[in-house]
Amino acid sequence: MKRTNLKECIRNIPDFPKTGILFRDITPLLADKKAFKAVINLLCAKFKNKRVDVVVAAEARGFILAGAVAQKLNAGFIPVRKKGKLPWKTYFATYSLEYGVDTLEIHRDAFKPGARVLVLDDLLATGGTVTAIIDLVKQLQGKIVGICFLIELTGLGGRKKLKGYPVYSLIKY
Repeated sequence: MKRTNLKECIRNIPDFPKTGILFRDITPLLADKKAFKAVINLLCAKFKNKRVDVVVAAEARGFILAGAVAQKLNAGFIPVRKKGKLPWKTYFATYSLEYGVDTLEIHRDAFKPGARVLVLDDLLATGGTVTAIIDLVKQLQGKIVGICFLIELTGLGGRKKLKGYPVYSLIKY
């Protein structure tokens, strides 16, 4: 399946979660077995020679992609969750949203120092979530070998916050 066809699997929902936002809904893509397989294969192809130890992703849609990518890359999967959702000792990173602040956490023993980390999320918009994930990976002394996204909203400038890292996005709007 071609990348242009993948866009056809993404539903646009205006004014969600609030007025003025055009939400890119990936659930139709996930439900289409050919499209989902194509996405996983394309993401993995970019990083198959990077010797990834773990794939780190934030809830919730990032989990869906990251679990499949980690399995195909023969890597572990590390969940990053909102504050209070992980049951063990954690590190945390707080980041700004357009309507406030939020906090993400990772287990303190999620991976060993020096682990080769692929950061994955479903969407790059302003870059707040991914910069918090990068902060968490740094706290654990991981080596980021790549940062990838299913979708990048290029007009929101999130990529600018990721200078110095190899960044890959499959679909751009």
